[in-house]
Amino acid sequence: MTGDIAETKQCQLKDPMDLFHSGQVVKICAPMVRYSKLSFRTLVRKYSCDLCYTPMIVAADFVRSAKARDSEFTTNKVGDHPLIVQFAAKEAQVLCDAARIIYPFADGIDLNCGCPQRWAMAEGYGACLINKPELVQDMVRHVRNQIDNPRFSVSIKIRIHEDLKKTVDLCQKAEATGVSWITVHGRSVEERHQPVHYDAIKIIKQSMSIPVVANGDMKTLKDAENVHHLTGADGVMVARGLLANPAMFAGYEETPLKCIRDWVDIALEHGTPFTCFHHHLMYMMERITSKQEKKVFNVLSSTSAVLDYLNDHYGV
Repeated sequence: MTGDIAETKQCQLKDPMDLFHSGQVVKICAPMVRYSKLSFRTLVRKYSCDLCYTPMIVAADFVRSAKARDSEFTTNKVGDHPLIVQFAAKEAQVLCDAARIIYPFADGIDLNCGCPQRWAMAEGYGACLINKPELVQDMVRHVRNQIDNPRFSVSIKIRIHEDLKKTVDLCQKAEATGVSWITVHGRSVEERHQPVHYDAIKIIKQSMSIPVVANGDMKTLKDAENVHHLTGADGVMVARGLLANPAMFAGYEETPLKCIRDWVDIALEHGTPFTCFHHHLMYMMERITSKQEKKVFNVLSSTSAVLDYLNDHYGV
């Protein structure tokens, strides 16, 4: 975890709720395993992304192990705000303990109630929590009681039930306990690539008085604007669309070369591991390279080889 406690006085913490009160649709980078780390967050913030989440962190490991804290969470004092740290948790006190550790460095926490992966569900994390509204309430209430700062946000990210009444009930219970906003991925736990139920997000939004963020299948700024109009959501959260085009929120249809150049600079400055550096480029260049070029580029195995390739083919 970068920055020690003594330095946090200069941390430029921000109130994420200010974004929701701005009257603009809040543009959010989703929590993505391996990908939404500091270097990528730095990149998307250059291209009109308002709010970033860390990848999901298992709260129990984070509390227990300094090694986990150092590898899972990095930030910096100035540019990486507002920042939401997303936790997987199933016990109120464990979530509180994790929240208190990151409190000096971040602007809020998010409880993951949407991850459909088998391992997470088996451990009692993620999407199985949508069937435990009292437990979700308990976790939110604990954090609210133990972190005595109304500007520190506590949000949840959910999937929907087949029976939407259950989802509305969950959301209203969470709201009553002091949740700052709710992000809704408009699919059920079983659904993977089926169309997103934007109508469900609209119904949830109409049932709440706190902000609701829509998540699922937005590839362009136009998509995000359409989803906002369809659902009335206060914010849009994007995952794969931003991986493919980190400049999406700034209105670019595909990744501009300037963005690729920015990524190279940021990744080198941050000491981003090669695999991560390379994978991001593979995503970013997906739409702008031919099959033949991909065959060559995707098997490059060193930073210098990648830099040479970008220089030779794109003048980057």
